[in-house]
This record gives sequence, structure tokens and C-alpha cells, in this order.
Amino acid sequence: MKFNDVTRGTGLEQHGITNANLIYWTPTTAVLYEQIVKRGEGLVSHLGAIAVKTGHYTGRAANEKFIVDEPTSRDNVAWGKVNRPFSPQKFDALYNRMLAYMHGKDIFVQDCFAGADKEHRLAIRVITERAWHSLFARNMFVRATPDELEKHIPQFTVIDLPNFHAIPTVDGTNSETFIIVNFAKELIIIGGTSYAGEIKKSVFTILNYLLPIEKQVLSMHCSANVGPKGDTAVFFGLSGTGKTTLSADPTRSLVGDDEHGWDNKGVFNFEGGCYAKIINLSKEAEPEIYETTRKFGTILENVSIDTRTRRIDLGDDSFTENTRASYPLTHIPNIVVSGCAGHPTNIIMLTCDAYGVLPPIARMTDEQAMYHFLSGYTARVAGTEAGVSEPAATFSTCFGGPFMALNPTVYGELLRAKIAAHNVTCWLVNTGWSGGPYGVGSRMKIAYSRALVNAALDGTLSSGSFEKDSIFGLDIPTACIGVPREVLNPRNTWADKDKYDETAMKLVAMFKDNFVKYSAHVSPEVAKVL
Repeated sequence: MKFNDVTRGTGLEQHGITNANLIYWTPTTAVLYEQIVKRGEGLVSHLGAIAVKTGHYTGRAANEKFIVDEPTSRDNVAWGKVNRPFSPQKFDALYNRMLAYMHGKDIFVQDCFAGADKEHRLAIRVITERAWHSLFARNMFVRATPDELEKHIPQFTVIDLPNFHAIPTVDGTNSETFIIVNFAKELIIIGGTSYAGEIKKSVFTILNYLLPIEKQVLSMHCSANVGPKGDTAVFFGLSGTGKTTLSADPTRSLVGDDEHGWDNKGVFNFEGGCYAKIINLSKEAEPEIYETTRKFGTILENVSIDTRTRRIDLGDDSFTENTRASYPLTHIPNIVVSGCAGHPTNIIMLTCDAYGVLPPIARMTDEQAMYHFLSGYTARVAGTEAGVSEPAATFSTCFGGPFMALNPTVYGELLRAKIAAHNVTCWLVNTGWSGGPYGVGSRMKIAYSRALVNAALDGTLSSGSFEKDSIFGLDIPTACIGVPREVLNPRNTWADKDKYDETAMKLVAMFKDNFVKYSAHVSPEVAKVL
């Protein structure tokens, strides 16, 4: 069988898949476009991007994710609300039903890699029933060359069947939807959801498990870029904090926007593409990402499209606020083609503080960096639910809690050691509110955040003066070109200073309550940061 050929029922027997109909094996983007349109999975938009809908799930189904509780991984997995155990027997029974479901169906296969560094990359196979999910995998993972395809042996396989539904009373799932990782069988099965992000984040989960244990490589939920002088910067942050936006800087080369590893040579991208949140995307504020929405090969998830003119509306949140664009890195004009870079000079930890009390930027000590990395703080805004009148704090350890299979302190210790070994400067950046909480203050301007980050990365801030924040203990710069002086210290932006102090102390208490679970596993200096 030649790769990219359409064949009947061959090549997948090792996975137990037999009697499939047409098999599209690592098809090109053009072939997938044809199949997406032919099968009614999406519409070609004006200028060439493909617009699709994900149906009921427009984001991750966090409560439907499980890890099989089996002997080879049992003692390593940090079991709890995120990593829920699943019976091996239930897994086998569910998988057998999935195999039966695929009889007579067309199947799309993408053979690719997770990891740009060939020393650490993982050979993966993504098997889907949707053509656009296969395109998503082609965009998001590292593509294999023709020679690599000929000898590609998957180390992990993802089988993604959105139209297959579990029976909770029989299968032991919480609903008809499931995302289950089986480390022993090197297999991930997904059903009942069309949200393609489950494919991407499931692979991230296995890398977060394998790399720290097997190779002492720190896996990170972060973006990364490189400056003109070869200096690498890493940006940690949860969804909506500006990770993708701030790393896509025309003056710096993008390594990747979401998932990276850090080994003894430096930083490397796990992916071959980007998965950017694009609601209200602005050509003026984010020109590089905006242009990707107008290119062939880009997938636009849940973006409003006029079915007659085929023009898209990036400001329309009718389907969801979590509108997404999936595109290959080559759609960005200034990238690090190899996906690999040196050790970071600076680390940026991003938060969207809807309470409006954290500074727009602050320099951290190594102990403060460890504290904020394990905390992984951001805040959801109020007003989305009836009766909710104030922001809600969210703490996601390592800025990626849902994808971290090991104890958080494993990642924290690796980060601490690497920061110390490479003399990295760490910054906390708030892209959230200023002058008051959500509903009172205003969102930090992207132009201000860019100016502050650029000044941190080029050394301007470090060479200037700082003042100590009395509540959070952070060092706040006293000046930055392009940013009004009064914006730098959040207390100065509040009309009611007593209200600021009250709100800031309330957030400190939230930090402390959340950090109790880590206190026994970190140094006294880290435990006492707040």
C-alpha cells in the first residue's frame, strides 16, 4: 500500500480494525478539503479557510476524560478530579464496540509525530471518521516526510469517532461522551464529541506523562518565541490570557503557540500548528493570526459564516465564545522552522485577573515563580450566569492542570531546577482588568501588554527601577515606554484605594487556600511567598 492512496480495508489490522470501507491514509490537505465538502462536514469560506461546526460540544468535555487504571501507570498517575480512573475491562468492552462500529465505514488516518525534536518525538497515528478531524491532526501535529511515512510505526494511536456514543450504565462513563487514555495499550479513544481539541489535548496528556518520567524533559503548556539576538522566551498561560496573541510578535520568530518541551538543549515545540482562540479577532491588534483565517488549510471552528457570500464574521459568538482557528505554523510569516530553540532567557507567566488587582507586569524571584507556576491562576469574568456578581478565581496547576497526568510538583521541580541552571528571569503579566474589577475597570490594552512584554524581553525593564508591591510582594517597574506610569501599579488606577486593598487581600486568601495542597512538597521559602 502506498501512502496517500485510498484503499479498502487494509493496514489497520494491528489496531483490530477490519472490514472498513475506504481508508484515506495520510491524505493531503487538498484531498481532505474535497472530502469535507463532499460529506457535508464544512463550507469553504471566502479566501479559502474551511468553516466547520462542532455541535453540542464547543469546548473540552472535562468531566468525560479518564485514564485506565492499570499496573504499568497506576503508581505514577496523580489520581483525582482531573485524572479519573477507568476499569481496564470496561475499556476493552467499549473499544470492541468501537471496532464493530467501524465495520463498513470510511476511515481517515494521519501518521505524524508529536515533538519537533527528533530525540524526543513520539510517533502517533490519528484515526478518525471525519475528514475535517483528519485535517485538524494534519495541521496540529508534526508532519512526517515521505521517507518517514514509509517506516512510520505508531507509538501511540488516537481513535476518534464523534458519532459513536457510550452507554453510561454499561460502559461506566459519565455520559455518552468519553475521552480515555490507556498507557498500557498506547491507545486513546474518543467518542460522542466533535470538538477537535480533544485530539490535541489527549496527545498532550500522554507527553506530559511520558517525557518527565522517561527523559527528565519538562513538558509545558506554553507558547515560545525567539528574538533577533537568539534569546528564547516562554509564555505560560491558560486559555484567554493572551498566550497565543503575545507570542505571535512580528519582531520575534514563533517556535509554537501552546505546547513545548524543555530538555538539556533548550525548548522544542510539540506541535506543527496553532489552535488560536479568534473571537473578536482584530486585524489591527493581531495581524498575523488574522491573516491565517483567510488562508487555504485553516480550519475555522464554530465561526459564523454567510452561506451565500461565504464571508465569515469573527465577532459573532452565536455558537460559542470559544471560536477557534487551526492552522499549520507555516501560515505564520515569522517562525522557527525547526521548532527548536535555545534555553529561555525570560519566562512570562500570564494571568487574566478579572479582580483588577495584579500589576500589568512584575518581576518575580525564583520562589515566587515556583509559587505562581504551581498556582496557575486566572479568573473568569462575572455576568455569564444569573446571580453571579463578581469574578471567579480559577487555579489550574502548572497553567495546564487538566492535562497533567503526574503530580504537579514533578513539573514544578523540573522547572525550578531549569530556571536556576540557566539563570532565567521570570515575570508575571496580567492581561486582565485595570482600574477596578470586571464591570468597573477596563481590560488591559493589548498595546500596553505588548510594550511591557517587549521591554521585559529586550532587557529595558530589568535595567530600570522597581517598587515593591506591599500585598503580593512583587517587584513592579516604575516606568515603561509606551505605557502610562499610573497603569503600572494597579492600586494607583483604583478610585477607591481601600476597596483595592480589600479586593487584593481577598485574592491573596484565595491563593493561600489553593496552595495548601502543595505546601508540604515545596521549600519553606516557596510556601511562604504569600
